[in-house]
Amino acid sequence: MVDKVAAANAPVLPNGVIQRQDGVFLDAAQPPATFIAAIGQLFLSGLFLAGLDYPVFIKALFNVGPPLPPGPPGEALIRIADAALRFEPQRRALYRGFKMGQGLAEYVFEPLFYEEEVLPDGTVIPERPVKLDADEFVAELWNKGVRYGIDLDAVRAAIAASRGDRTTVARRLEPEPSIDAHVVEVSQELHRSDAPREKKDGRVDLHSFQNRFPQIRKGMRLLRKMPGVSGARGLEVSGVVLLPQPPADLDFRRWIGEGTVIERAAEGEFLVADKDGFLDVDAKAGTISVRDKIISRDGVSGRTTGNLELAGAFEELGDVQELREVMGSDITIHGNVFGNITSSGGTIALGANLVGGSAVNAKGDIRIKGVASGAIVHARDGDVTLKGRAENCVIIGTRVVIEEASNCEIMADELRIGLAEGCAVAARVVEIESAGPRRQTEMRVLMQVPDLAPLDAQLAELRDKCAALEALRAQFQDEANQITSIPQVRGYMTLTAQMRKGELTLTAEQAPQLKKMAAAVEPQLKTVGHLLQKMKAAESQLGVRRAQMDELLWQKMAASGQARCKIQMVSGETTVCTLPLKADARTAANVAPKDCKAFLRGAQPGSEVVFSETMGALDWVYSVEERD
Repeated sequence: MVDKVAAANAPVLPNGVIQRQDGVFLDAAQPPATFIAAIGQLFLSGLFLAGLDYPVFIKALFNVGPPLPPGPPGEALIRIADAALRFEPQRRALYRGFKMGQGLAEYVFEPLFYEEEVLPDGTVIPERPVKLDADEFVAELWNKGVRYGIDLDAVRAAIAASRGDRTTVARRLEPEPSIDAHVVEVSQELHRSDAPREKKDGRVDLHSFQNRFPQIRKGMRLLRKMPGVSGARGLEVSGVVLLPQPPADLDFRRWIGEGTVIERAAEGEFLVADKDGFLDVDAKAGTISVRDKIISRDGVSGRTTGNLELAGAFEELGDVQELREVMGSDITIHGNVFGNITSSGGTIALGANLVGGSAVNAKGDIRIKGVASGAIVHARDGDVTLKGRAENCVIIGTRVVIEEASNCEIMADELRIGLAEGCAVAARVVEIESAGPRRQTEMRVLMQVPDLAPLDAQLAELRDKCAALEALRAQFQDEANQITSIPQVRGYMTLTAQMRKGELTLTAEQAPQLKKMAAAVEPQLKTVGHLLQKMKAAESQLGVRRAQMDELLWQKMAASGQARCKIQMVSGETTVCTLPLKADARTAANVAPKDCKAFLRGAQPGSEVVFSETMGALDWVYSVEERD
């Protein structure tokens, strides 16, 4: 009956506004325009929203502010308040008019009182203070034309202060200024400069020019036309939309020069290089051109180019001077290199010698036709090929092929050497035609094999657990056998077994005797049942441990053949040892060159000697059976 009365007194809400026990919601399936009309109808009907979540309210109606919070699970609803209540006339009379202008609304807050009342029975209620309510305030302002931008924090503070202050209670949202169409540089370096390059820390690098050769590849985007972007719309406090000034456009075609075209893509309009070459910026004409490729013939030195940091491929016909640096991608040097070559990709191709310098490629191959002496050659993700001789070098790569190596430290996944003397090498696959020492330096080969110690430790642990489970199961079995060997228990179990098989049928007089026997042996039978359950649990755990052992044994056996070494001829002291590597160990190509010598020449824990002779040959394949 009470629910019926409450339902009858519940206010009727406009379409799209739903009131439930857990709050007032907007139907998210309705458009915002419907929300605005519905809220206006709700407020005009003499209701206000108690417990109003004003940010959610504004986001739902005007799409301004942070994202809407999720609604109730499985329902397309937006919760905006706790309840829709009657705005009593006595309360409504407390609210005065407000002043509106210049994009804001102002209200004078002052102390308020209910006037003295005389009840029909003669009781006099004296004058008493009263305060405004922020939720009522929103409804009152809406009905008076203020629908957006109410500063509820200011309103609540003014209500609490109870002073006669004029307060700005609402402000309009100004439209954001539009961004005019403009051009931005896509390439980082579009201007040639022979000035010394400035470092990131502000110091000047006297060894490098600011930008000697701006290099461009065909299809490289140079400039991008950024279309004008309209600013975000604003809102008057009345809810009227304020549109921003439209952005201005520009003619992108005036930037086109020789070797460049306009490309229109999904991302926008770009000025693109139509061929490989070097950049030419005509500041007077305001055009960008890509002209024929320039090949440097003067070499890389402090006088000609300084250190080079290039964005694309580079070809040098001369030498690279000592201490000079060339950084880029896909680098070809026809002369001798005494400096440092660093490539981010592609191929480093050296047509002559690499002496006292370095060649480092982050992702790609390194090819050297001449001699490498006292140098560092490091291909982090690629092959190293030396057609000539390598001496006193550190060489690291995924796959390394060398005609002749002397007193070098070499690390790779796969290594092939024609003649190796006094080197220390480490790889998973090694093929050497002839190996021996160099003066007093022995020839050392480290074969990278899987480190099976963790697997062996796990297997030993599992074997111990299996033995313990076997012993426990046997113990439970012995205890059960001791109980079942008791004459009374054995007799009862034999009798019940015959009855289950149909070999014996009891008469009515014998049934009570069977019950007495069962009662007498019941504790022993329960104990036997518990022991059988423990036996099954032990057998189940035993099966799991054995399956784990089988998996580890399979992993161990799979390591066979992962490493192999073939030396066709040994001429002098040569040692071949294993180098156990953990599963998460760094690959050879990622070892720092400065650590290479100490690592290869130093002691290796867990290493086993495979071969140590002064003559002969070796054809060895890593086998787990041999190791065990």
